Amino acid sequence: MGAPGNPCSRRAYLASVAAAAAVAAPNAEHEAPMRRAIELAANAPDFPFAAVLVDRRTKKIVAEGWNRSGLDPTFHGEMDVIHHCARRHSKIDWTQLALYTTAEPCPMCQGAVAWTGISLVAYGTSIPYLQKLNWWQIDLRAEEVRRRTPFRQCTLVAGVLERECNALFDAAWRRAQKKDSRGR
Repeated sequence: MGAPGNPCSRRAYLASVAAAAAVAAPNAEHEAPMRRAIELAANAPDFPFAAVLVDRRTKKIVAEGWNRSGLDPTFHGEMDVIHHCARRHSKIDWTQLALYTTAEPCPMCQGAVAWTGISLVAYGTSIPYLQKLNWWQIDLRAEEVRRRTPFRQCTLVAGVLERECNALFDAAWRRAQKKDSRGR
């Protein structure tokens, strides 16, 4: 750890401990809100990025959203749910919220998580999986954005209902391939 009392060494040590504890394994408590996000993906089946925000104290969903990038290219599912929550709950304690999203947040969305203070993000499909299907993705993982945000604490939970979420993106990819083969 370095010299005792050295604040730089202590800060680095605490940051490494926080980083190690900031990635958690999926468990049953995350399944119900993720199932709701999967249901919401039906609102945009060709872009099945959907999300819910849950109050961690009450376990109640406080906002829902899905990809609306046809209206605004920045309206990913996570951005949509954050906007809905901000409009409906102006005084909410964002640090008490958990975000459940069908896919790993892109850098823009994980940045919005940091700015709001959302303390837990659970996702199903990973960025590498989306890249294998040729979805446009910035090659920067949510964990990297989280790690480089020293002013917030956010736990990431990867792979929640991963098979079900992957199936959404597989189906969207197949539909896109059929459209392409018909000459759009």
